[in-house]
Amino acid sequence: MALPTNFNSSSVPEHIAIIMDGNGRWAKKNGKARIFGHKNGVASVRSVTEGAAEAGVKFLTLYAFSTENWNRPKAEVIALMHLLVTTIAGETKTLNKNNICLQAIGDLDSLPSNCQSELSKAIKKTSTNTGMTLVLALSYSSRWEILNAVNSLLIDVKSGKLEQENITEDDFKNYLCTKDIPDPELIIRTSGEHRISNFLLWQAAYSEFYFTDTLWPDFRKENLWEAITNFQNRERRFGKTSEQIK
Repeated sequence: MALPTNFNSSSVPEHIAIIMDGNGRWAKKNGKARIFGHKNGVASVRSVTEGAAEAGVKFLTLYAFSTENWNRPKAEVIALMHLLVTTIAGETKTLNKNNICLQAIGDLDSLPSNCQSELSKAIKKTSTNTGMTLVLALSYSSRWEILNAVNSLLIDVKSGKLEQENITEDDFKNYLCTKDIPDPELIIRTSGEHRISNFLLWQAAYSEFYFTDTLWPDFRKENLWEAITNFQNRERRFGKTSEQIK
C-alpha cells in the first residue's frame, strides 16, 4: 500500500508516540471478553509499526501498559502479560527483517520474570538494527518516571556529581527513561478519549496532539498516515509568533 498522494515525505515527525486505547470497548462491541480486544490490537501494532517505518518515522513509542494498569482485574493482567510474552517472542524475527530496533521504557523490574526475559532477548537480538526504533512503554507512568529521575538526581547531588545550583533541563532529561530518545513531535490517542493518561508529561511539552474516535484494534497504517498528514498542516511556533516562523 502506497503513501497517500498528499503526504509530504520531507515533513515527517521524527518521533511519534501513541496511546493505544479502546481494546476493551472494541471487545465489548463484538460481544467478547476484554482480552479478545487486546489480542486483536496486536494486528494494529504490526500495521502501524510497518506504516511508521514506511513513512520515514525514526522513533515510534507505544503506550502498552501503564503502572495504573496493574490495578485491573487479576485475570486480565495475567492474560495481558502472557500476550506480551508471546507477542514479543513472535515478532522479533519480523523486527529484524524490517531492520527495526526494539527498546523499552518504564519500571521494567516490576514485570514478571518471563516478560523481562523475552523483552531482554528481543532488545538484544534487534540492537544492531539501524532503521526505525520501536519503543514499548511497559509498566510506565510519567509521574513514576519523574519521581524516579528526581530521586536519582538527588543522590548524585548528595554525592557531589552534580551541583544543585547549576542543574539544567538537559541535566534533568538525562535522568529520564527517554534520555536517548527525542521528544515526540506528535502524540496520537485512539478511541475518542481526550486526555494524556500520565504519558510522557515532561516530553510532551511541545508535542502536537491528534485524537481519533477509532478504537485501537481498528487503527491501521492508513489512519497513522492520516494523522501525520494532519500534523503536516499545523504551524509549530514554540512560543514565537507566526511572523517570526515565516
